[in-house]
Amino acid sequence: MGKRAREEEPQPADSFERLIRELERLPGIGRRSAERIAYHVLAASTEEAMALAVAVRDVKRNLHPCAVCGDLTEKERCAICDDPRREADTICVVEWPREVRAIEKSGAFHGRYHVLMGRLSPLAGVEPEDLRIGALLERVKGGEIREIVLATSPTVEGDATAAYLTRRLHEGLPGITITRLARGLPAGSDLSFAQAGTIGEALKGRKEAK
Repeated sequence: MGKRAREEEPQPADSFERLIRELERLPGIGRRSAERIAYHVLAASTEEAMALAVAVRDVKRNLHPCAVCGDLTEKERCAICDDPRREADTICVVEWPREVRAIEKSGAFHGRYHVLMGRLSPLAGVEPEDLRIGALLERVKGGEIREIVLATSPTVEGDATAAYLTRRLHEGLPGITITRLARGLPAGSDLSFAQAGTIGEALKGRKEAK
């Protein structure tokens, strides 16, 4: 919501109503859920409530994209990029940082990641230059990468993004194997909401992208 729209809203009667309004802005949170959360915060001890406030503050203040993969981290490089036990010759390409966590919960992937920060959507004005596609191409030019796993969500936009990446990667790097997650994932769904077991099976059954 824009600044002007916020200014036009009637001001909350008190700080409790202001908390409810801010909670309602969160995805999936309606008025009743916002009220329940607000009452929970009100009933909590001062230490518990302030711990929540500090956690929100620190997320905004400290987290930033990893210099290599684009996942969120408090350091220059994330823990996965710095882990020598990870398979450095395999990169899993995802749309958002939340999907890194979803895949990690499956325990089925042991390589590294590349976060695009979105997916192609011409109708929404999202073009290739708006994503971290150039950074991905630069990462694989070194010749150490053997496989790219395209883990874009099974949606129209996710499929279009995977097809575009496949074409670009085959054009410049013909020797690399490009795979996609198996279709055990529900079509039209968001990868970050899939169960860990489902993601694990999709990773095991991935196929070469054509």
